[in-house]
Amino acid sequence: MSLRALWIIYNEKGENASIRFSRRFSTVEHRAKSLAGSSYVAVPEDSSFLQLLLTELGLSGSHKSYVAVRDDCLYRPRSPAVELRLDGKGTLWPVLALSQAPLILACLPLVDIPSEPRPPLANLLSVSQGLTFLAGLQTFLLGSAGNLDSEGLVSRMATLPSLLLQVCPLGTLLDTPQAVTPAAPTVPTSAGAQKQPAWKTGLHRGRATVNVAVVETVRSMQYGSPTRQDLWDVYGTVTCKCEVEGVLPNVTVTLSLPHNGSPLQDILVHPCVTSLDSSILTASSVDNADGSAFSGPYKFPFSPPLEPFRLCSYTSQVPVPPILGSYQLKEEENNLRLSVSLKLHESVKNSFEYCAAHLPFFNRNQMGVVDVKVSSGQLDVSKEKNLLVWVLGQKFPKSHEVTLDGKITFSGSSQGPSDPLCTGLTAYIKQLYLKVPDTTLSGCFVDQHSVQVYSSAKPRIITSRELLSKEYYIWNSTGPAPVSSGQMMI
Repeated sequence: MSLRALWIIYNEKGENASIRFSRRFSTVEHRAKSLAGSSYVAVPEDSSFLQLLLTELGLSGSHKSYVAVRDDCLYRPRSPAVELRLDGKGTLWPVLALSQAPLILACLPLVDIPSEPRPPLANLLSVSQGLTFLAGLQTFLLGSAGNLDSEGLVSRMATLPSLLLQVCPLGTLLDTPQAVTPAAPTVPTSAGAQKQPAWKTGLHRGRATVNVAVVETVRSMQYGSPTRQDLWDVYGTVTCKCEVEGVLPNVTVTLSLPHNGSPLQDILVHPCVTSLDSSILTASSVDNADGSAFSGPYKFPFSPPLEPFRLCSYTSQVPVPPILGSYQLKEEENNLRLSVSLKLHESVKNSFEYCAAHLPFFNRNQMGVVDVKVSSGQLDVSKEKNLLVWVLGQKFPKSHEVTLDGKITFSGSSQGPSDPLCTGLTAYIKQLYLKVPDTTLSGCFVDQHSVQVYSSAKPRIITSRELLSKEYYIWNSTGPAPVSSGQMMI
């Protein structure tokens, strides 16, 4: 069920009536226009709507006791769903109105079936849901006993924008106000006095939790040749999910590096970050690295949205890739002899969630005999795809080095997959897939004790970090290979 518009009218003793709050939902109005077609009736301005509604309810203060459009015997009122006749512009229906002095609550629900001939009210789900919504809103504003508390009413009216974001986002009714919002105190709190920003779709209620995850991704092009320079780069993201009470809660996350960590560069931050040290913004990978590079700590104060968001992203110039590889192929009559060596750098944690290497072979017949041995892990062979999958498991041996050796005959009757780049001995280990929990190449981490949350309740702090690989290639060193002339682009 959706609402086209909502009004709250203050009508003290039938005099000086005024609209204290109104909200129109343009997305729902667009749907109403599409559904109604040529019979569409636009919602009038607030001043016109107020006069028409007061006249229809007999509260206009007019000295005329008889109004033809309202009191003619041909007209059958269907309170609380009234219709407002607009001069030459059609009839606005069904306008739902609930009155309890001194407030009149009115809304215009979206009717998604033809309005002519006029359907029975009992058949319209939007009418019953709209009345339930108004009744809940009435209870929220006036209390269950219906006694007016002037200070409490002012306080609760101030929370209406944030309330509607929760129970009726973009005009779509999710719940009734009293079901999701406790009775507001008569004295407004400091959070309630703050204005709800447009980008924040609601308020969190419940236990405070802050979750911060650092994920670094490494890419590499390795050639195993003195004439071709190996390339690698690292970029990281810090993702946050903050469930903290308050309209604009303040949170500070600090990124730290060990004494031998690689400084963070090219830092980009989310718009919710409120301030930042200039040395953080000026650190760039384009400049030549020197000993004066800012190495933290990196503080990010911000007021978080409700949904998970990327707090910042960065790059880091680490001295070595996590795994150094060597790949050699040699043609021997109808066989292809291969040798692979992979070495885990000592600075990388030897504990993987997964680690695997794919060795594809292009522009050849399908595999025949595969005689290949590995020093560690498991080898899977897909002859139809001309593919070797070397699953290294969750740990390198104590030597931190593993090897693969053997030969393959391509004696199949049908052709295998093709790639215009990989002809002759031009070949590569297509991907080195790895995921290492609780580690980063730069050394970047978030200490739980460094996360500051300015809230009345002590939050639960959860931090994590991990290393992933992407586009990690190791080329055959005995054949030609494409070479990039510059740094890998992120």
